[in-house]
Amino acid sequence: MKLRTLLTGFGVAIGIGALVAMISFGKGMQKNITDTFNAMELFNSITVLSGWENPAERGSDPDEQPSHEKPPAAAAPLDDQALRKIAGLNGVVGVFPDIRVPAQVRFRGRVEFRLVQVLPASIMSSKMVKFTAGGPFRSDDEEAVVISSSLLRRLGIKDPRSAVGERIEILTVALNMGDLNPLSLVSAFQAGKLPFSLEKYAFVISGVTDTMAFGGPTPIQSDVFLPAGTAQKIKKLPFTNIWDIFRSQDGRAGYSALNVRLASPGYVESVKEQIGKMGFQTFALLDQFREVRASWLYLDMLLAAVGMIAIVVASLGIVNTMVMSILERYHEIGVMKAVGASNLDIKTIFFCESGAIGFLGGVAGLALGWSVSGLINRVVNYFLTKQGVPHMNYFNFPWWLLAGAVMFAVFISLASGVYPAIRAARIDPVRALRHE
Repeated sequence: MKLRTLLTGFGVAIGIGALVAMISFGKGMQKNITDTFNAMELFNSITVLSGWENPAERGSDPDEQPSHEKPPAAAAPLDDQALRKIAGLNGVVGVFPDIRVPAQVRFRGRVEFRLVQVLPASIMSSKMVKFTAGGPFRSDDEEAVVISSSLLRRLGIKDPRSAVGERIEILTVALNMGDLNPLSLVSAFQAGKLPFSLEKYAFVISGVTDTMAFGGPTPIQSDVFLPAGTAQKIKKLPFTNIWDIFRSQDGRAGYSALNVRLASPGYVESVKEQIGKMGFQTFALLDQFREVRASWLYLDMLLAAVGMIAIVVASLGIVNTMVMSILERYHEIGVMKAVGASNLDIKTIFFCESGAIGFLGGVAGLALGWSVSGLINRVVNYFLTKQGVPHMNYFNFPWWLLAGAVMFAVFISLASGVYPAIRAARIDPVRALRHE
């Protein structure tokens, strides 16, 4: 009986351990994402897009028939005037345009083609940016850049600290019309005389940061960050994609997007409403995050369902153990009923025994789930840190999960003990006393 009870309790421990590990993994991943976004103040940000959309921004179906409706009249260009107007709204603490420059990056004899993101020094020094080595550029006019750790990995550099303070070359493409006029531009292209020139610039690497992306619902990853003042001094193309040309031809020349920083997430809705009245579109990560949280609920349910399989198997083991206990203690139950024990007393005995199995199995399951999760977390981090991924906890054990797991184990055990308890209470004491 002791061995059978021990094995049954161990079955409950495995079931609870699996359930706790599954749910804690889901909660751990959600907590990592939420904490990262909060630390970078991404919930305090809004991306403002021009009222004139392109398919990449809209995310439309490429097979969808194009609409010939004109944009609303209120859709003004997203220029410096709009930037100053948005900066004056209540709750807005900073606005900067989304400017990217296609460039060739040369460092230690290696070459990569990347987008250079133009950022103000105030944004680079904020909580939105997390540095793995070095620090931000100190002013908008400093001839320095910040690069991402992913770019260094692409260049074959494992230690980010070794890159800080070194010089990096950035080559941009500039439009060099010279004596060409629009009428002879086509002939120049046909003759292979492209009106472009390569411009070379050298900057000092001030810091290495994690990869960041700005720019609305379809953000583009940037790996090189340049101060706003320094970016104005370099020669570059006046556009980054073909949609900028369409905007300029449509009389809506300006920035492709503006990034707005707010004092707190509480200003998101009011600022979005005011910007919408100006004729611009807005995208807030906070709204997208609310939709993501709904999908997390389905993930939790899926992980809990997988863990419940072991719990169901363990509950069948409890039923088997308690039924076998009835058969082995048949004569004992008859003696108890003969000396005055009621049916409720018999049921209480078996309920207490099944509840004890559930409680001890639940506590052991917590210890098992915590130890296995810790081991998995160590192994995963061991291999990921070798690839430059920062250490993180992939499992999270909130108090309600710990308390709920034990209570759930007791509840399942009590539910499993209902049939054995009723069966024990129905035993005829006369027949039980004759039982050998």
